[in-house]
Amino acid sequence: MYDIAIIGGGINGCGIARDAAGRGFSVLLAEKDDLASGTSSWSSKLIHGGLRYLEHYEFLLVRKALEERETLWSMAPHIIHPARFVLPHHPGLRPAWLLRLGLFLYDHLGGRKRLPGTRKLDLRRDQAGAPLKPDYTVGFEYSDCRVDDARLVVLNAQDAADRGAVIRTRTEAIAAQWQIDHWHVTLRDTQSGQETTEQARLLVNAGGPWVDAILRNVLAQNDAHNVRLVQGSHIVVPRLYDGAHCYIFQNSDGRVVFAIPFEHDFTLIGTTDEDYAGDPGKAEISPEETDYLCRTVSDYFRKSISSDQFVWSFSGVRPLYDDGVSAAQEATRDYVLRAERGEGQPQLVNIFGGKLTTYRVLAEEAADEVSAMLGRSADHWTRGVPLPGGEFPPESLETEIDLLRDQFDWLLRPHAERLFCTYGMRAHRILEDTTGYDDLGICFGVDLYEREVEYLIAHEWARSADDILWRRTKLGLRLAKSEQARLEKWMRSKVGTK
Repeated sequence: MYDIAIIGGGINGCGIARDAAGRGFSVLLAEKDDLASGTSSWSSKLIHGGLRYLEHYEFLLVRKALEERETLWSMAPHIIHPARFVLPHHPGLRPAWLLRLGLFLYDHLGGRKRLPGTRKLDLRRDQAGAPLKPDYTVGFEYSDCRVDDARLVVLNAQDAADRGAVIRTRTEAIAAQWQIDHWHVTLRDTQSGQETTEQARLLVNAGGPWVDAILRNVLAQNDAHNVRLVQGSHIVVPRLYDGAHCYIFQNSDGRVVFAIPFEHDFTLIGTTDEDYAGDPGKAEISPEETDYLCRTVSDYFRKSISSDQFVWSFSGVRPLYDDGVSAAQEATRDYVLRAERGEGQPQLVNIFGGKLTTYRVLAEEAADEVSAMLGRSADHWTRGVPLPGGEFPPESLETEIDLLRDQFDWLLRPHAERLFCTYGMRAHRILEDTTGYDDLGICFGVDLYEREVEYLIAHEWARSADDILWRRTKLGLRLAKSEQARLEKWMRSKVGTK
């Protein structure tokens, strides 16, 4: 009998599993695919307050998100990195005074301490203006953070497991019935088809864009309609400009598009906001979205782009709480927790909506609700507690990479940087007892070796080449198709995936 069964292995489900396990609850988490295989790995990969939400009067949400930026940075400084964002002033859109006001609020709403504040830029003289067309002469620069979104999910799952939670991937919840005082949850292994039944005192529905489908198909609540599905698409192209700046571009429709340095050699561009109908797992970038992103970037940058330059594109479906607004970009990005409880009644907590940046406070609130429903006092413990590999101060990142190379002096610098910025202090575990590249085993391409893959299988629930190439790392951008196929074949021989 578990205290809590959680359906969904995205950022919210894994965050709740971590928080609840740390409070001493017995936790089971079931994810029908891989961790972060849905919305949580298809984001713009930012830890940010959401500057544009201010004009929709979402002040509480922005404040909550801004407060979390430095908290999360301190918890996972190997995968979260501060960045400076350049906002060019477009004379025909939002006036400069409105941008200044918004950025003033952005600087002061969230208790910023270590991130530098906003400054005005003369784009004709500042290096940040070099990639932009000469029409843009004035801009503003402010701080937010970049994150490896899928790794953030996995690190929460790892910490939950380290604290006693049971994490079961490739395990779909197909039915859940309340019987007197607990749930009977029927689970199906999606690889073998084998079904098992687990028992739990409380159920958490953290299915992301599938949250209503779980209510309808697993819990038999046929009239469930709580979320609005909105597709956001991104493209990745060869690096468009030098320097570490990110850019945020305004559009006449009120939306914004980011251009962000990505994996050293690429630029990530996104996102879009389009209402979506259909299976969230089958979202693909549309021709209209492709044109929109290419046109926006080409309007601002000196170097224009087209679809034949794409290295990668991806689309995710965000489960926004359906608050009845008319436009997708105006729908709230805040989350809603809905608890169903009562004497002899099913103990159920549903999670609707949410942002990557606010996952920790969402998990804390959900765990508080769970604690109250199961008769325990609240115990807030996650703020500032490092995620696996993040046990070092953010300002020591470069020093820690140097120390890794001091210990393994045969390791090439770019390889050491990638390993440490993926695994943090746990990179030492991967390299333990190695004295050279021969000890790392088979090389599957670039700097992906057998030793790392074995670690991902043993400690991070990796079961396929895609798990490794696109979620645990982003080496899918670099490995040739033949190398990816070789890795997939090797994975099948090791873990028996279909």
